Amino acid sequence: MRVIVVGAGVLGTMHAWEAVGRGHEVVHIEREAEARGASVRNFGLVWVGGRAGGAELDTALRARALWEGIGERVPGLGFRPNGSLTVVRDAAEHAVAEAAVRRLDAASRGYKLLGADEVRALNPALRGEFAGALWCERDAAVEPRTAQRALREALAASGRYTFLGGREVRDVVGERAVRDDHGDRHEGDAVVLCTGAWLGGLVRELAPGLPVRRVRLQMMQTAPLGETLTTSVADADSFRYYPAYAGPELDALAAAQPRPPVAAEHRMQLLMVQRADGGLTIGDTHEYATPFGFDVVEDPYEHLTSVVETLLGRPLPAVRRRWAGVYAQCTDPSRVVHRQRVRDGVWLITGPGGRGMTCSPALAEDTANELGW
Repeated sequence: MRVIVVGAGVLGTMHAWEAVGRGHEVVHIEREAEARGASVRNFGLVWVGGRAGGAELDTALRARALWEGIGERVPGLGFRPNGSLTVVRDAAEHAVAEAAVRRLDAASRGYKLLGADEVRALNPALRGEFAGALWCERDAAVEPRTAQRALREALAASGRYTFLGGREVRDVVGERAVRDDHGDRHEGDAVVLCTGAWLGGLVRELAPGLPVRRVRLQMMQTAPLGETLTTSVADADSFRYYPAYAGPELDALAAAQPRPPVAAEHRMQLLMVQRADGGLTIGDTHEYATPFGFDVVEDPYEHLTSVVETLLGRPLPAVRRRWAGVYAQCTDPSRVVHRQRVRDGVWLITGPGGRGMTCSPALAEDTANELGW
């Protein structure tokens, strides 16, 4: 079987990985020389803890296991099962964490409520002010700037994978075939479009009224910390953002403790992951109203710096990079991704939102099963 995959972000790359793994030939087409969108601009988090229960959590847990297996085969992923700490400061935040530990699915997520001394023992770099944290053992991380490249190198070694960068697919021609902007036609037994936040042009023609929106976020990366941050770290604003924590305790937190104006305006949470070079990736914001700004604004970075320094108990290393990214999010909260047949033999898969890095291996597996690969 010959599969045409369009889009070399993490979702497209995982579809290529799944197809090659099942013995098929893959032609992988990317409009940039290599992926430049949300897949390389994120935290690299495999984030099980905050996922909604039911199908979303099942998908995340399956993907977590798949990521670990792929990481063993592709060391360049930088996979590490480092877990996460969502740090709490007061009784209202502590109550949300405590409620999470009582969930029926808490064991599958690896939830445990830790006191301040236990947090410092687990992650000695956190020497600042906090009351405790929600530990999620099942969370993990990869290196987003290099993951797709490492996966492509491993795919190329199969002898059944061809990567064509710098080619934009312009048309679906006939059945199971596309034409790129070089005028070349690529035919296969199946075409999978994983175009990420690129929702105009061909995607709009194929799927008008797509139930997917674009989301913009700001992030930054520091110089090396000089010590190991042994876990990923979040603050309690993450409780407000992730569906796993919904409930009366979160409602009480929202009523009793308004967020700082900057955090509220930019719909912020703290997420922090240490990169392989020792630097910290820190974010983020959420912007939903289009047209998006073309510049980054400084207030959110100042807020994040203040939060991080409070947790570390030391000044933040110098910021070396700041950037914005855009991802696609399905507007139906009951769906992990939007998967749609747009022509005979042609499928569009988009809109995993912030779950893309976490869930992509399992989403690709679902596509392969559904299409009978």
